[in-house]
Amino acid sequence: MTARIHRQAPSATQSGPGPAKPWVLEFERETPREIDPLMGWTSSSDAKAQIKLRFATKDEAIGYAERSLLVYRVEEPKPGSARRIMSYSDNFKTQRVGQWTH
Repeated sequence: MTARIHRQAPSATQSGPGPAKPWVLEFERETPREIDPLMGWTSSSDAKAQIKLRFATKDEAIGYAERSLLVYRVEEPKPGSARRIMSYSDNFKTQRVGQWTH
């Protein structure tokens, strides 16, 4: 059973950087999900797939995994892209560099 330590991505509905998300330790699935033939619901017999442990730092998550003798892998967060700060009125400037597309 392998555990994955990662940091959650920010919500797509948020425009700003916001507060830092916690580090999460979750287990990878051992069995695939199954579709219930009667109701059509997706289910799994793997109970560890429901466990998500949250930690304030990456070192705390790694320490927990090592104390619990878990095999783990750490996924570092991808660096964010630099945002170009632009005001709404810049779209209508007469010296606009780019062409309108519509």
